[in-house]
Amino acid sequence: MFHMKERLLLRPQLSGVTALMLHHTVFILLLTCAGESSQPIVAMMGDDIVLPCQMEHAVDASGLTVEWSRPDLEPRFVHLRRDSVELVLEKNPLYKGRTSLSTNRLKRGDISLKLSTVKVSDEGTYRGFVPTSGTPTDCVIQLTVGSVSFPDIKISKVSNGVLLVCKSEGWYPEPEVFWLDGEGNLLSAGPTETVRGPDDLYTVSSRVTVEKRHSNSFTCRVQQNHINQTREALIHVPDELLLVQSSSAVRISICLAVCVVSICIALFIVWRGRQNTIKTIETKTSSDELQPLMDREKLMTGSDKIHYLENTKAKLDEDLQKTEGELEHVTQVIKTLTNQKENLDKQKEKLIALQQEEKILIEEKEERMKRIRRLQEDKKNQKHDKTKKYLENTKEEHVKLLVNTNNLLKTTGDLITEMVERKGKLERDMEQIRRKLKETERLREETERLREETERKLQSEQEETEYEINDPSSCGDTSSKMLTDQLQPTKQ
Repeated sequence: MFHMKERLLLRPQLSGVTALMLHHTVFILLLTCAGESSQPIVAMMGDDIVLPCQMEHAVDASGLTVEWSRPDLEPRFVHLRRDSVELVLEKNPLYKGRTSLSTNRLKRGDISLKLSTVKVSDEGTYRGFVPTSGTPTDCVIQLTVGSVSFPDIKISKVSNGVLLVCKSEGWYPEPEVFWLDGEGNLLSAGPTETVRGPDDLYTVSSRVTVEKRHSNSFTCRVQQNHINQTREALIHVPDELLLVQSSSAVRISICLAVCVVSICIALFIVWRGRQNTIKTIETKTSSDELQPLMDREKLMTGSDKIHYLENTKAKLDEDLQKTEGELEHVTQVIKTLTNQKENLDKQKEKLIALQQEEKILIEEKEERMKRIRRLQEDKKNQKHDKTKKYLENTKEEHVKLLVNTNNLLKTTGDLITEMVERKGKLERDMEQIRRKLKETERLREETERLREETERKLQSEQEETEYEINDPSSCGDTSSKMLTDQLQPTKQ
C-alpha cells in the first residue's frame, strides 16, 4: 500500500516535468525554424525562387525593418525595407529589379524574399534579419544555382571503328560525362574536355571509339550530383557503318603488310647484289691466297714472305669484316620477315573471325527477310535485300583478302627459309676465314722466327771471320798445323 501511494504522489510531479520539457523542446524547434535553414535550396538558372523566412510570432512586419544580405558582397544588402519603403540605393546593383517582398505575407510575419531570374552569380549564403525589441528574426539560407542542357552526339568514321563525340553546353556546376552501351555497361572513354566560359557556364565534351555490339546502341550521360541533375542522349549505329569500318581496317592492315613485304623483297634484291660481290671476292681468295703457302716459301726471301703474309692477312680481315656485315644484314632481314609473318598470321585469324561473323549476320538477315516476306513489308524487304547483298559482297572481299594473306604468308615463309640458309653459309664462310687467318698468322710467326735465326747465324759467322782476319798469330798456327798434317803421310 505504501508503495502504491508513493507512486500516485509522484505521477503529478512527473507530468509537470514532462510538460515543461515539451514546452522547451517546442521553443527550441521554433527557434530552429526561425533561424538557419537545415537544407540548401537548389535553383535552376533563369527560375524565380523564394528564400523562406518566418518570424517567430505571426506579427505584422509591414512597418518593420527587414534586411536581406549576402556577407560576401559589398554593398551587402540584396533587399532593404524600412518604414514600409524599399531603400533601392542601399542594395547591391547585381540585384536591382530582381528582389521583392510580399505585402500580404509581411502582415502575417512572413518575410520570405522572392528572387527573380536566378543567375550563377546569385549562388551563396543569404541572411534574412528583422531587428525587434523582443527576439529578433534571423534566417540563414544557402542557395545553390544549377544549369543544365541536353547533350548532342556526332558520329564519324575512323580506322579502328566508329568515333562518337558527345558535347553539352551551359552546365553549372561542372558535370561528369559517362558512356554506356545498350546493356548499361560503362565504356572506356578518353578524358573529358572541359571549358568554362565568361558566363561561368561549363561546356563538356567526351569521345569514345566503339566497335560492333549486340544492340549497337550507345548512351552519353551528363550528370551533376551536387544539384541532382542528369541529361542523356541515345544513338544507334547501323550495322553497315560498323562493318564498313571493319572492312576498311582490314584493307589498311593488308596494304601495310604488302608494303612491308615489298620492302623486304627490295632488301633481298640488294642483298643479292652484295652476294655477287662476296662471291667474286671468295673466288679471288680461293685462286690466289689459299694456295699452299709452304710451296711459295721456297721462292721468297724472309722479308718477302712476311710482306706477303701480312697482305694476305689484311685481305682476309677485310673479307671477314664484309662477311660479318652481310651476316648482320641477313639476320635483320630474317627478324623483319619473322615479325611480318607473325602479323600476317594474326591478320589471317581476324579475317577468319570476320568471315564467321559475316556468315552469322547473313543468316540473321535471311531469317529477317523470311519474316518480312510473310508480313509482306515491301519497303523493309528491299532494305534487307540491300543489306544482304552488301554482306555478300563484303564476304567475297574478305575471301580475296584471305587468299592474298595466304600468298603473302607463303612468300614470307620462303624468304625466311632462304635467308636462314644464307645465314648458315655465311657463318660457315666466317669460320673458314678465321681458320685461314689463324694459319696465316702462324706461318707469319714461323717465318719471322726463321728469319731471326738466319740473321743470328749470319751475324755469328761474320763475327768469326772478322776475328780470324784481325788475329795473324792464330792464322800462322793454323797454317803450320795444316802443313804438318800434309807432310806426315809422306814420312811414313
